[in-house]
Parts: sequence; C-alpha cells; structure tokens
Amino acid sequence: MSAILPPAERVWWNQPIDKLEFTWIAISLVWALTMFVMMIWWHLKGDQNLANETYRTTPDVYMSKAQAVVDKYTVRTDATDQQTPVVAPPAGSDIYLVARLWSWWPIYELEHGKTYKLHLSSMDYMHGFSLQPQNINIEVHPKYDHVIKITPNLAGTYSIVCNEYCGINHHTMAGRIYVK
Repeated sequence: MSAILPPAERVWWNQPIDKLEFTWIAISLVWALTMFVMMIWWHLKGDQNLANETYRTTPDVYMSKAQAVVDKYTVRTDATDQQTPVVAPPAGSDIYLVARLWSWWPIYELEHGKTYKLHLSSMDYMHGFSLQPQNINIEVHPKYDHVIKITPNLAGTYSIVCNEYCGINHHTMAGRIYVK
C-alpha cells in the first residue's frame, strides 16, 4: 500500500501500513502531543493571559462610579471635540471606562510606570476593547464590570478600538489614553 496511490482493494483498512505512512502518523502524533503540552505550559508560564476580574453591575451603578472619578480628577476637556473630559487620576486608583454607542468615555491621562485598575463596562451592547499598540483585547459586556490591572510602560498616545461590531457607526468608535 502506498501513501500516494489509491488502495488497490476496497477493504483498505485490513492492509498492512506502509513504512512511509507509519512515519507520517508518528510525526503527526508527536507534533499533536507537543502542541498540547505547549498549550498547558504557555497558559501557566506565558505572559499573554490577563489577570482580570469580572463582577455583575447595573449601568446606573457603573455610570455613577465613572462619573465620580471624572468629577474628582478632570484636568481639562479634549482639544479635538471640547466635550470629552481628560481625567488624570493618581497612581494606583480605580479608573472607569464607559463603552456606549459609539464612543469610549472619558479620556485618561496616566503616568508612565504606574499601575491602575481599569474597569470596563458597556451601557448598551457588547463592545470590544482593544488597546493599541499593546496586545490587550477584552469583550466588554453590559451589566458586567471587567477589571484589569494596567501599567503603561511607554509614554505616548494609546488608541482604544472597538473590535466587536456594535452598529452602523462601529468604525468610528475609538478612544484614547495619554501616558506621560
């Protein structure tokens, strides 16, 4: 029996396995087991998994917490639209980012090298939080408070993009985080 030609007999499974076929089966099995072990190892030792927490909330409760942070730490309004507040909270504080059709609110100004607890929730539909150029990608659900710890390690402007289709103006749903 050959791996290239079709079997000569209809009952091919009773034929002996050719050396070449057995070699490829063995290579495939070893590769599959290697990848399985690597998935477990990478999950335990890799740095790609966010240590996040998720809590149930209501839009009203979440919005009141976000508004309290904005009221307490607002430093100015954004230069491009003159309506979105730019908030500069102290290091180590809880910061609340609100997703709603079709914007991220507010804009945060964070300090380089300091850690913050970023809370994410949606007021209406499911959105996707993608922080660029970092590799942070989270689905943001309504009625849930997603909490992640972030430590900006590079100064500059980070873009927030919604990567879950959320309606007709989904392509305009972008936000920013300034790191100084």
